[in-house]
Order: sequence, then structure tokens, then C-alpha cells
Amino acid sequence: MKSLRLTIFLLLASTVPYAAQAADLKVPATVTAGNGLSIPTSGSGEASLYVVGPGTAIKKKVQLGQDVQLTADELKNAGRYMVFVDSGDSATFFVTAGPVGSIAFLARPSRVPAATPNVISGTAFVFDKYQNLVMHPEPVKFELDANGMSVSRTETTRNGIAYTKLDSSRKEGAAQFVASSGSASVRRVVQEVASDPCNLRIHAERDKGSILVQTDPIKDCSGNPVPDGTIVTFTSLDAKGKSTVDARIKRGVAQAQLPASSNATISVAAGVVVGNEIRWGGGQ
Repeated sequence: MKSLRLTIFLLLASTVPYAAQAADLKVPATVTAGNGLSIPTSGSGEASLYVVGPGTAIKKKVQLGQDVQLTADELKNAGRYMVFVDSGDSATFFVTAGPVGSIAFLARPSRVPAATPNVISGTAFVFDKYQNLVMHPEPVKFELDANGMSVSRTETTRNGIAYTKLDSSRKEGAAQFVASSGSASVRRVVQEVASDPCNLRIHAERDKGSILVQTDPIKDCSGNPVPDGTIVTFTSLDAKGKSTVDARIKRGVAQAQLPASSNATISVAAGVVVGNEIRWGGGQ
């Protein structure tokens, strides 16, 4: 599409009768997005001036020998621009992104286990106020605030992107994850939850022709209660074979009814975590 616009303008320029002397265009090598530009011209007479750039196609009637003004709004898209007049003179310049004006921030995942290293990732894309990706290096501060504890790290963008990985805190709760650069700041919430159970223990008692087994309150290694609904597996092994019951944690504990036995080994597990064993009928 850009090449098509340029071709159209060149064709238009070739059809305009030559009525002006050399324009001798002089432009800077770079212009910051959102800044206007004054282009001095030389020569005399009236001419048509064309500007072609990213998402931009401009035609102006100008008087040679006078400065040509391009407004801030006409030069808001970063990229390579070409300016030429129908007398044949041309020049090129680049529009570069301005200061950081906004951040696109991705925080992953939204739910993480507590006390886990390098589990929270943050990726920040920095843009100027015209949504041009800021390609020159910019510092981005990543800050994670959870349960009154704050951890921060500053990374420098590369090609407009900064990335970091942080540890989750030891306590469960909603963590505030913030990325900031210049005057721009974006906040995300990462929910930290209990990790795998730790020190899983059970006790057993007789109950109407069966064995009632129940866990102690189940917590992770940092003392966070493991969420209700987590599955705990109870296993009984005796001369008759093996019996297994899956139960969900309810109000912090899990319990199950196992078949009555005169001599059994009862064990418990939650995921990959194995708890203590009970020797039922033959002592504990």
C-alpha cells in the first residue's frame, strides 16, 4: 500500500507542468514523533510538495524559497519518510518514537504456588503516546508487593521489550505486580496460593465396623492452609489386598472410611507428597 501511494504521487508529479526552479530540500536525519518540522526550500515559484511515510500521504501547495511546515500530527507515526517536490528534488528522514507514554504488561500465570522460585514472569512493551514502540533502551521497573513484602527489579528494554522472572512470596494472598517506566505504570494481580502439602500426617480410630482415618490440618511448608477441595488419597494394605479411597480436603482436613481389618498398613498421600504410615492392629 505504501509503495502504491508513492507511485501515485510520482505519477501526479510527472503530470504537473514544470513552473519552478530547484527546491534544494534540506531535512534532519531524524525527528521525534509528535514534533513538527520546518523544511527550508530554495528557488522560486509555486510547487507541489509530497510527504509519504507510515500511514501518511500528504500533498501541499508551497512557495519555493519559503519554509514548509509539517505539523506534529502529520509526523506522529514512527518510520521512514520521503519528501519531494514536483521539480524533482527529494529527501528522506526518519521519525523515531518519543518518550514512554504507555506500557502493555503481561503477567503470567495469574495463579501461582507460594514460596516458588522464578514462577512469576512479567513482560513489558513500551510505547510513546502515539503508540509507537520505543526502540531505544529504556529502564522498566518490575515490582511485586505481597503481604507487605516488596521485591523489585529493573530491566532495560531491548527492541521495545523488557522481561523478568520473580519468586512468589511465602504467604498466600493477592500479589500486586507493577511495571513502570517514565510516567507510565500498569498493575496486575497475581494470586498466590498454598503449594504442595508438607508434613502430611494421619490418625485412625474404629468406627462402626470400619476404620475412620483423618488427617491433621493440612498446610504447605510455609504454613499456608492447603485449599479445600484438594484430593487426598488414603490406602489400606492387608492380607485381603489393597483398598484405596480418595477424599477432598474440607475445612482444612480430609477423612475417609476404610474397611475393617485386624492387621493393616494405612498410608496417605496428596499428589507426590507421602505422609506417615499407621500399623493398624499391630501397633503404630
